[in-house]
Amino acid sequence: MGGALAMAVAKAVGGGNLLLADHSREKAETLADRLGAKVGTNADAAAQDFVVLGVKPQMLAGMMAEIAPVLQARTAKGESFVLVTMAAGQSMEKIRAMSGTAAPVIRIMPNTPMLVGKGACAVSHNSLVSDDVFNDFLGDLGKISVVSVMDETLLNPVIAVNGSSPAYVYLFVKARLDGAEKQGIDSESALPLILCTVEGAVKMIRESGKSIDTLIKEVSSPGGTTLAALSSFEHDGFVDSVVNAMAECTRRADEITAEL
Repeated sequence: MGGALAMAVAKAVGGGNLLLADHSREKAETLADRLGAKVGTNADAAAQDFVVLGVKPQMLAGMMAEIAPVLQARTAKGESFVLVTMAAGQSMEKIRAMSGTAAPVIRIMPNTPMLVGKGACAVSHNSLVSDDVFNDFLGDLGKISVVSVMDETLLNPVIAVNGSSPAYVYLFVKARLDGAEKQGIDSESALPLILCTVEGAVKMIRESGKSIDTLIKEVSSPGGTTLAALSSFEHDGFVDSVVNAMAECTRRADEITAEL
């Protein structure tokens, strides 16, 4: 996700504004070449205005121990910076404490469609982030993503809404491809129809001004084919299955929080 975010940000503000660091310098250099970005050490990255902590939750403590002296030295000099984290389960207060400073922290929960300029990102910040800095950050983030600002307590549940949910959509499309093939329609013919239908349905939700229940009803003629399909979904517990899957996603996020 860190690499995906870097690629998305490069499209929005230019790769020349980025400095990338990774435990594998070769990996950082490969991505930097693609983006026109600079490469440095973790200490170099910690010297930037926005220090993006693009690592897995289990790796965050080790990285923070490495860069904390740099952050503390910057604080002593009166330099300003913001820590930006996307690590699930690691609270802003915990990250601030790891830094050993009164660090402004922004916590984001992005998703991979940022790569194509269609990201969906939940955002929260601590009280040390000024309104001006946060609004500037939201302005840049808004170039690559829909942004929803919310309380930090919702950043575990929201993973099921946007962070993990692209996989749900991919699975639904795959299921429809399987269904088409079982009825004699090859994937090459079915996929464009399926994708356009998904895109069109999303646009109808966004632009029609009608409720989702109304839109469903408008497609469902009495005694028709759509009602037959919807009845099958209901019989198989489709809605409950989705709701239960989202609950499992949040349960695992809470487990990760407890483990860290």
